[in-house]
Amino acid sequence: MIQKNCYILGIESSCDDTAAAVINNGKILSNVVATQAIHEQYGGVVPELASRAHQQNIVPVVHQALQRANIDKKQLSAIAFTRGPGLMGSLLVGTSFSKSLALGLGIPLIDVNHMQAHILAHFIKAEGQVAPNFPFLAMTISGGHTQIVKVTDYFEMEIIGQTIDDAVGEAFDKSAKILGLPYPGGPLIDTYAQKGNPKAFKFPKPKVAPLDFSFSGLKTSVLYFVQKEVEKNPNFIHENMADICASIQFTIVDYLMDKLKNAVKKTGINEIAIGGGVSANSGIRYALKEAETKYGWKTHIPKFEFCTDNAAMIAIVGQLKYQAQNFAENNVVASARMKF
Repeated sequence: MIQKNCYILGIESSCDDTAAAVINNGKILSNVVATQAIHEQYGGVVPELASRAHQQNIVPVVHQALQRANIDKKQLSAIAFTRGPGLMGSLLVGTSFSKSLALGLGIPLIDVNHMQAHILAHFIKAEGQVAPNFPFLAMTISGGHTQIVKVTDYFEMEIIGQTIDDAVGEAFDKSAKILGLPYPGGPLIDTYAQKGNPKAFKFPKPKVAPLDFSFSGLKTSVLYFVQKEVEKNPNFIHENMADICASIQFTIVDYLMDKLKNAVKKTGINEIAIGGGVSANSGIRYALKEAETKYGWKTHIPKFEFCTDNAAMIAIVGQLKYQAQNFAENNVVASARMKF
C-alpha cells in the first residue's frame, strides 16, 4: 500500500563515499556522508580499500541518518539504493545492506541509477533551489562521467553526447597530479585558478563530434607543457601555479560550454541543469550564470551538498519511483556499468 506521508531511506555507495539520507515528501530530513581519507596516500580510489571502508561505515551512517531525521526504522516506507554505475565492490556493500534491511522490515526495495540521480537531485525541495521544467538539457560532469542528457520526464532521458575516453573530473585530477597537488586535485585547481590569469597559457581543445567530449589529449598536452617548462626552469610550477591552474580550468570550462551551446542549437532547448561532482567547480558555475544573460538560457545549478556523491539524490529518486510503484525484486543485482 502506497503511503501519502512516506519516508524513504536513500543509500549511496558507488565509489568512495558511504552516504545515507531520509526524505519525507520531497524534503530532506537528513543527509549523512562518510568520506574515505585512506585513498589520498595512493593518489586515487583503491577499489578494494573502498569496499572495506563501506562495510565499516554503512551501519553507523544509516543509524546517524535515521537519528538526525528523528524517525525509527519501522516508520520507513521504502529503501532506495544505488544499483550502479560505479565500483562493483562498493556497490555490492550498499546493495546487500539495502536488500537485507528492506526484507527485514518488509518494505519495498527501489534500485536507483546513480547518474539519473545526479540529474533528479534538482527536484529536491531545498531553499533557493528551483526545479527545471521538462524538457531540459542536463550535463552530468564527474570523476567517472561526462554526458549531455535530454530529459523529457523524470525517467525519460536520452544521452545525446558523452566522452569518448576520459571524464572531465579525471582531467582535473590528473592535471593536478602532474602539478604535484594531492588527491583529489580538482578542487585544488579550482582554488588556485581563482587567483590566476586564465589566459596566461593556451591549451588545445580536443576536436571530436559536436556533442561528444574527449579529455585524454588535454591531459597529455598539460603533461608535455609542464615537462618542457620545468626543464627550462625547475621552479616553473611553484612560480606559476595559479596561472597554470587558471589556464587549465578556463580551457575545460570553455570546452564544456562549447558543447552545451551545440546541444542547445541542435535541440532548441535552452533550459540547462548540471550535476555531478564537477558541478561544484566555480568556473563552470560562473560560466552558466553568465550564459543566462548572454544567451537567454535558464540555468539550474545544484546546492553544493547535492553535487558530489550523496544519498539525498538517491532518496529523491526513491520517492519518485515509490509514487510510481516502480519497485525492485529482492534478487536485483548491482551493475558496475549500468546504462540509463
